[in-house]
Amino acid sequence: FFHFYAGVCSALKLTVPSHTIHGIEGQPLHLTVDYNFNATASEIQIIWLFEKPQSNPKYLLGSVNQTVVPDLEYQHKFTLIPPNASLIINPLHFSDEGNYIVKVNVRGTGTKAASKKIQVAVDVPVTKPIVHTEPSSGVVEYVGNITLKCTVEKGTRVVYQWLKNGKPLHAGPNYTFS
Repeated sequence: FFHFYAGVCSALKLTVPSHTIHGIEGQPLHLTVDYNFNATASEIQIIWLFEKPQSNPKYLLGSVNQTVVPDLEYQHKFTLIPPNASLIINPLHFSDEGNYIVKVNVRGTGTKAASKKIQVAVDVPVTKPIVHTEPSSGVVEYVGNITLKCTVEKGTRVVYQWLKNGKPLHAGPNYTFS
């Protein structure tokens, strides 16, 4: 009975955002983590790892109490301010897309551990669209076709939609889309 009671009493609870977090390339991204435990702690350790699909997790940084130990390769990019377990990524690059794993260890009478995974997607803002006209004069009186070609230089999850007089254009006898 005593061991069961002690286990419930000193539980460690870790809370992270439940869905994929979207960040914008070049901007900072804050991964918010909350943890609580109802026991006295002599040491609190926080560890952050990063993993891409089909690759081993990489250590980013960690802390014991107030002392942060970064991986020297990434020390200028990631910030951790213990005892807060949240991670700041600044600036965010497209290559930072993947899973971030946070692990919290609390040492009191025993050691309690909890870990969670946060999925991060990086969005690249869409640049101003460029429209090319063929024929370049744009004049086709009564006969012939005109082709309008729209491109964007950068952007993730780009969706194209053509409008005429502010209303969406749909495919039909006069309009074809590719």
